[in-house]
Amino acid sequence: MTLEEIIAKLDTGTTARAAEKIGAKDVFDMLIIGGGPAGASAAIYSARKGIRTGIVAQRFGGQVLDTLSIENFISMKETEGPKLVSALEQHVKSYDVDVMNLQRASAIIPGEIIEIKLDSGASLKAKSVVIATGARWRELNVPGEQEYRNKGVAYCPHCDGPLFKGKRVAVVGGGNSGVEAAIDLAGMVSHVTLLEFDSTLRADEVLQRKLRSLPNVTVITQAQTTEVLGDGAKVNGMRYTDRASGLSKSLELEGIFVQIGLLPNTDWLKGTVALSARGEIEVDAKGQTSVPGVFAAGDVTTVPYKQIIIAMGEGSKAALGAFDHLIRSPVSSANVIKLAA
Repeated sequence: MTLEEIIAKLDTGTTARAAEKIGAKDVFDMLIIGGGPAGASAAIYSARKGIRTGIVAQRFGGQVLDTLSIENFISMKETEGPKLVSALEQHVKSYDVDVMNLQRASAIIPGEIIEIKLDSGASLKAKSVVIATGARWRELNVPGEQEYRNKGVAYCPHCDGPLFKGKRVAVVGGGNSGVEAAIDLAGMVSHVTLLEFDSTLRADEVLQRKLRSLPNVTVITQAQTTEVLGDGAKVNGMRYTDRASGLSKSLELEGIFVQIGLLPNTDWLKGTVALSARGEIEVDAKGQTSVPGVFAAGDVTTVPYKQIIIAMGEGSKAALGAFDHLIRSPVSSANVIKLAA
């Protein structure tokens, strides 16, 4: 938890005061919702156009703040999530961007001027919007998971896999993401145990064939994960129930990768913006959504491969798309672009 979050929890009047200030703000040319890599990138690209830019985020940095080690961010051999977020925040604030942190969007009202309602009761208005609210990992919701998060419990094999080189790990989930994770990890770790709740794996057959060809992978089906085990400092095992026999069994290992899907943060958009069957925002090549003037980027969209560097690229693209929308919109008193002071 950041110092800003701690102060907000201690001072009960913070939310009300912030809402009052936000409600008095002028219309933004571009408003970015979300403060992760996609949102930060969009804000920088927007501000560089010299237009009135704002960014509203529930927690600046998003999931990246919870990432222990990042070794696949091009241009730097290794960094840590909080360190990258700090650099992103400094970069954003080096431009004339109105950063509104600890604010959660609750509704979007389309129109020539788009209105964004916040949980605090305040509202913001903008001529264009970039939604970059990201996604969250679907969790196991079993004892020990939260206690050992980033202490052996991981959610991103691309990010954290190398940390478990030569160790025994488990992957929970037999869909495409789970099987792909097991194949990826098998090249780094000593042994992978893949656990699937159902009686058969759900991944594509071509992936299953590859998985079966690997000598250091064991597949257990009809396995319901019930507990993450540890020594107080790190993971040392897990417990699951064999659904066929009803027996409780244990595995000794040093890492658990949860691969049971992502949940896009789009609950507040249902009925407004077109969403896929998975709840992701549908976007075109420029990041445009089904609502004119509303763009989206990053893990919250249908764009594949949820990676930091991809989210950054998509954020800049969505901002450029939104700017293109602004300059091509019919001139009226409502949509005249105001250059930032």
